[in-house]
Amino acid sequence: MRVSATLLAVVLGVALPALADDLDDASKLLKAGQREQALERVNRVLAQKSGDPKARFLKGIILTEQGNTKDAIEIFTKLTQDYPNLPEPYNNLAVIYAGQGQYDKARTALEQSIRTHPSYATAYENLGDVYAKLASQAYDKALQLDKANTGAQNKLSLARELVGGPATAVAAAKEPAKPTVAAAVAEKPTEKPAAQAANPAEILKAVNEWAQAWSKKDVDAYLAAYAKDFKTPGGEARPDWEKTRRARIEAPKSIAVGIEQAKVTMAGNDQASVTFRQSYRSDKLKSSSRKTLVMTRADGRWLIREEKSP
Repeated sequence: MRVSATLLAVVLGVALPALADDLDDASKLLKAGQREQALERVNRVLAQKSGDPKARFLKGIILTEQGNTKDAIEIFTKLTQDYPNLPEPYNNLAVIYAGQGQYDKARTALEQSIRTHPSYATAYENLGDVYAKLASQAYDKALQLDKANTGAQNKLSLARELVGGPATAVAAAKEPAKPTVAAAVAEKPTEKPAAQAANPAEILKAVNEWAQAWSKKDVDAYLAAYAKDFKTPGGEARPDWEKTRRARIEAPKSIAVGIEQAKVTMAGNDQASVTFRQSYRSDKLKSSSRKTLVMTRADGRWLIREEKSP
């Protein structure tokens, strides 16, 4: 989950130049990992202006990174009371609660953050992570009660793929890094015996392996991700298409392909489509676009049958 490091809303009151300098220094020290020194600068500001919201907010962030969540919760909670229209304190409270496994509290805080600032993207992203954790826990409980529930098994696998771990995993609450695991939503697959049931997580794994092979410039592994009946984009012969793809992959010095916001839609037990945002970066080109891969299962593997772009 992402923490909020700056106040988006404008608060009344202007800090003295010297105090503002101390806050700037504290922010720089925190980014450099010097938390004790950063806390010292913030306390210096609060000693002269105890109610300064920016200083209090920054102190809450520092205490969170130091692992002092009790005092950080107290600071952020008091900020929500004094400045109920600021979304960031609610968001950072949610990050702490999620790190403690208190997902209901995290959800409530994030919903309040969004109510105060409906266009606050960070809160929406974090709320999605919290919903995924809650869903993962619910599916896990369903399987404890009915181990033969294949629907719950598939959904649990998908939820774990989304949140990057099992239902009992603790959310990363201290680092403000953006998650790299793509979000995935799947429809319920067609009923079949448990051993043969389609698993959306396996489909996502196949797509990610395809992107990794492309990034590593492993052309053979990349081409092996395509089904024998793959429909080439321009209707050209398969050998001609492969020759062109090999040349384009081998030409750049480096390639990085990212998959984000992936959504799996089942169309039977052996057919599915995956829609996602693809980011592509090389020393020659940088782009981002939506893409859909039509997937088919053959000999136990999920392979690409068709590529579509909007």
